[in-house]
Amino acid sequence: MLPVLAIAWSLPAVAFLAALLLLRASAWRSDGRGGVSDLFHELIRYGKTRRPGWSLNYLVPKSWFTHFYVVSVVWNGSLLYWLFRAEFLGESLPSWIQDVHRALGRDSQSEDMDSEHSSALLVLLLLWLHSCRRLAECLWTSVFSNGFIHIVQYYYGLGFYIAVGSTVLCQVPTNVRTGKELSVQICWYHIVGITMYIWASLHQHRCLVILAKLRKNKSGKVVRLGYNVPFGDWFESVSCPHYFAELLIYVSMAIMLGFQNVTWWCVVMCVLFNQALAAVLSHEFYEKNFRSYPKHRKAFIPHVF
Repeated sequence: MLPVLAIAWSLPAVAFLAALLLLRASAWRSDGRGGVSDLFHELIRYGKTRRPGWSLNYLVPKSWFTHFYVVSVVWNGSLLYWLFRAEFLGESLPSWIQDVHRALGRDSQSEDMDSEHSSALLVLLLLWLHSCRRLAECLWTSVFSNGFIHIVQYYYGLGFYIAVGSTVLCQVPTNVRTGKELSVQICWYHIVGITMYIWASLHQHRCLVILAKLRKNKSGKVVRLGYNVPFGDWFESVSCPHYFAELLIYVSMAIMLGFQNVTWWCVVMCVLFNQALAAVLSHEFYEKNFRSYPKHRKAFIPHVF
């Protein structure tokens, strides 16, 4: 039987997959008008992919993406602090966290691997560092357009980063959260995961810098808010390499959790279909608005999709 958290993460993953399939199959009216079709496109499109003439109700500025990482840095930083104290000072996790663990069935896992608590600590640390980097990029690198995102997308983003950090903490064994001392054990898959994490993070940062430079002059001053075709790094292969890098970062965390963590693979599936949907919409935008757009570029995964 799947853990409760795995089932919970499977629900948005299936929803994003269904939206992607509907979009690819052109199941909705192309003019985007009328009833369910209009609502569907309102919920899946944001920024440059939103269609002109739509109502501005229930929209917030695209720059509010920054809030996602503010919440993540604070929330996941707090979880990391509590887990560090449990790991190295032998303290128990707060009682409310233990209550949540029990409610989600974490106690049903009888065997606590020696490396399991190290994996959770490492993943939570890297998730927090990822959020810190993305927050810094939102504040000092990225140049946001005057586009909008739907309020549903906004609240989903806030909830995602709270849920994903809490999911990591739920992978912590019982003896750690009750304050029993354990030795930190580093395994080969931790090294593989960290290497992949660093590699994907570097490429994601480079791609975000490339996007920002499209709106700046040589002195670094913002001179435009429109869109242009990016070139360089992974942009030579796909339209949205920063989305692909995001997926790789979450895959690297699945590796660090030992490959066999079903719950985290459900998180990966959620990220996969969410980012794939956004990439397809962006790819369609580029192809529609730039006649000379490179034909060999895929939307999301190099040479595949």
